[in-house]
Formats: sequence, C-alpha cells, structure tokens
Amino acid sequence: MSPLASYRRLLHLAGPTYVLVAFLGRLPLAMSQLGTLLLVSSATDSYGLGGLAAGALAVANALGAPVAGGLADRVGQRPVVLVQSLAGALGLLALVLQVGGSTPLTIVIAALAGLAMPQVGPLARVRWRPLTHGTGHEQRRLVDAAFAYEGAADEASFALGPALVGLVAVAISPSGALLVAAGLLAVFGSAFALDASARHTRHHGPVVATRLLTGVLLTLALAQLCIGVLFGATQTGATVLATAAGDPGAAGFVHATLGVGSAVAGLLTAYLPERIGHERRALAAAVGLLVLSLPLLLVDSLLTVTLTVLLLGCAVAPYMIAVFSMGERVVPQSRVGAAMTVLASATGIGYALGASVAGRLADATGTHTAAFGVTVTTTVLAVVLMVASQRGLRAALAHHASTEALPASVSA
Repeated sequence: MSPLASYRRLLHLAGPTYVLVAFLGRLPLAMSQLGTLLLVSSATDSYGLGGLAAGALAVANALGAPVAGGLADRVGQRPVVLVQSLAGALGLLALVLQVGGSTPLTIVIAALAGLAMPQVGPLARVRWRPLTHGTGHEQRRLVDAAFAYEGAADEASFALGPALVGLVAVAISPSGALLVAAGLLAVFGSAFALDASARHTRHHGPVVATRLLTGVLLTLALAQLCIGVLFGATQTGATVLATAAGDPGAAGFVHATLGVGSAVAGLLTAYLPERIGHERRALAAAVGLLVLSLPLLLVDSLLTVTLTVLLLGCAVAPYMIAVFSMGERVVPQSRVGAAMTVLASATGIGYALGASVAGRLADATGTHTAAFGVTVTTTVLAVVLMVASQRGLRAALAHHASTEALPASVSA
C-alpha cells in the first residue's frame, strides 16, 4: 500500500468529521502559549514575565497531561477530555479577566488554565490503533502513516494557532486571541471528547503493571524536551524581533512558518523506506535541526527570520514523528495514552524552559540573537543525545518487535 493510499484509508476509517474535529481541537493549546506570552508581556512591558506566564501554563499542562493520559487509559477518553475542555476554556477566560492585576495571581491562573487543557494530539494518536483494528497485515503501515499524519497535524496546528493569535492580536487585542482559543476549546475539545472513536479508548482488560518511565522512554522524553526548548526560544526570539520592528503581532506569523515547513515534511515522512529505522530518522532530523538553526544567529529582519524559521521547520516534524513512533512501540499497549502524554509533557516543559531562559536573556541583552542562541544550543544537545542513544533505542525496538505482535487488546 502506497503512503497516499494509506492516508486515504485512514480518512475512510476515521471519517472526515473526526479528522477535522481532532485538528481543530488541538488549536487552543497552540494558541494559548503565544497568546499568554503576548498578553502578559504587553500588559507588563516585560518579556521575562510574559515568558514566565506562558511557561507556567506550559509546565502545568505538562504535569497534568500524564495524569489525564493515564486516567484516560483506564476509564476512556470521553469523560476525561470533556471535563478538561470545559475547565480549560474557563481557565483561559479567567486569565483574560485577571491580566493587569496582581502578577503572581496572573501566573497562578495561567498555570491552572494549562493544568486543565487537554493534549488532543497525543490522545488522538492513541485512537488510531483501535480505528485500524481488523486491517490485518496492513495495520502497522497504517499506524505508521497515522503517526506521520498526526505529526504533520500537530505542526500545522502550531502554524495556524500562532497565526490566529497574531491576526486577532492585530485586529483586536492579545486578550481577544485568548478568548478565541477558549471558544475553540469549549466547542471542538468537547466534540473530540464526544466523538464515537472515543468509545474505543478504554481498555477492558487490566492495565499492565509495568514501570512506565523506563530508560528508553526517559531518553525519548529528553529528546522531546529539546524540541520544546526550541519552540519556546524560537517563539520568544521572534517576538523580540517583531516588537523591535514595531509589529509585535507579526511574531505569530513568523512562528507559524515553523509549523508550515514542519507539516509538509511530516506528511512526506510516510514515503521513507521502512528499512530506515525510527532511531536513525531521529538522528538525521536532529542534525538537520542543528544545521538549519544556525542562520538564526545572523537574522536581522522579519523577512530573514521568517525564511529561516520556515526551513528549520522542515526538520521538526520528522524528528517528532520518529520520537513518538518509538514511544508507541516500546510501551505496553494498555499504557500508550500515558506514554504519549509523557512525551507531550516533556515538550511542554521544554517550551517553558526555552521561553523563560530566552526571555530573560532578551531582557538582559536587549537583542533577539540571545534568544535564538538558546535555540541553537538545544539542537546541539539533541544531536548529542541521539548519537549517544542509537544503540539502546535500536535494541529496545528490536526487543519489542520480537516479543510483541501488533495487539488487538483495545476493543470497542
């Protein structure tokens, strides 16, 4: 089956309504981080405080997501995601109403909003295995194609999300952008929770009582931490540069180009030969991140940073798809939800770290170059991590392939 045929089959199995809802349901999280950064930094005239608030939202989301993912493995996604969607929407509304008041309270509310928001992307990945149940020997290829699509969808959401923030921030205000995010979360997050595919996410057998945080999964989490730092630092650097150019709303559009290049590259990963293992793909993508991030140290205009970030994005989705695909393969199927949210959480923590450090460096130096220096540094660390872990990842994947056939333990 060709990759294009795989994508058509997935669309047929899931239905176009589900695909649309699952995509729109992940936009609020993509919007909330940049929206919080712009909202707080514009209200306080401090990139450091803006980065702290956005980081608090991201860290709280990262801490809460594995708990929600584990709970969803046990009781199903429907009740968990429905409660999260409504509570997260209320949290964003409260953040808009609070900004301009007590800064510590603003940070706390941002954290509570992040704690409540669902990780739709990782949870959508969990649904593809039961959705493809009954496809026989084609299931592994279909699941791989689904993960390639989900990586592209994540990146597209992180392109469209910031772009929407920038558009609404320019047309109305940063607070308006967060209100739009709250509305999208209430509507499409709830629709994702109530979709018929959610019925297949509850395990009817016992959850395997094995240690989730193995050395392999921790390695993959560190890999995602690096990509999160890249997101946070690059977004902060773009915000500093756009503000200096007199157009702070353009930061969303600049960062959106990262997702555009990444989404296209993500869809194309389905065309890679199966003989190229995911651990090798992750290493090649990490090298690509390093090479393509270096020009950020030289950019000095919105045009040059936009073009550079567009190219950088071409290595992002292939890296993330490889990491998430390995994560799905090295844990028991009854704990895939928890594993996917752990990896997403590591990304959120990395975002918080990158935004905070880059914001403080930008405040201290008054330049965007310092923020982009954080981006470049983390790509170096990603390469070192992937080089050092190749043997261990390859062994873990081989062990999983030899001991566990593609299971059908998740049923309707």
